[in-house]
Amino acid sequence: MLKLPEDQRHLFTRPFGTLYPSLDPVLPLLSGKLFYSVGDVVTEHLLLAGSPPVIAIIDGQTMRRPHNGVEIPEYQIINVKNPAGCISDELIQATKDAVNSGRIVIQVSGEEDLAVLPLALVSPINSLILYGQPGEGVVVLEISPQVREQALAFLEKFESIPETI
Repeated sequence: MLKLPEDQRHLFTRPFGTLYPSLDPVLPLLSGKLFYSVGDVVTEHLLLAGSPPVIAIIDGQTMRRPHNGVEIPEYQIINVKNPAGCISDELIQATKDAVNSGRIVIQVSGEEDLAVLPLALVSPINSLILYGQPGEGVVVLEISPQVREQALAFLEKFESIPETI
């Protein structure tokens, strides 16, 4: 398991991608694109807009408070554990499995906030990852070789710790 040290958390306060104030200007960008979502609110808004993501990673929380939950009945559910501030081996494997299968909801027990990083490493080039930036809007991350390099550089800031969940 990878754990983000406290002194590195500031690196994750800025958007990793392009920040939009709402989902409305993002919806036209999704046409013909393979896209994934991380977060309950962004996933819920995509579903309400009639644009379901191929993969949704959710944790039943928004800004550390319970969220009503997101259901996509026709999708397979993969349940994983992932503590706050960490990226568990389970979550890493689930992102790989989901990208290979599609139509998956990864339901995280714990926190899904850092799932963008392992998802960016396994997502196809030119696909999109959408996630919420609390209080600011939605971030769109288009996968490119440079984005993968940046995701790896972020992951190098993490400490490897034994899996205890």
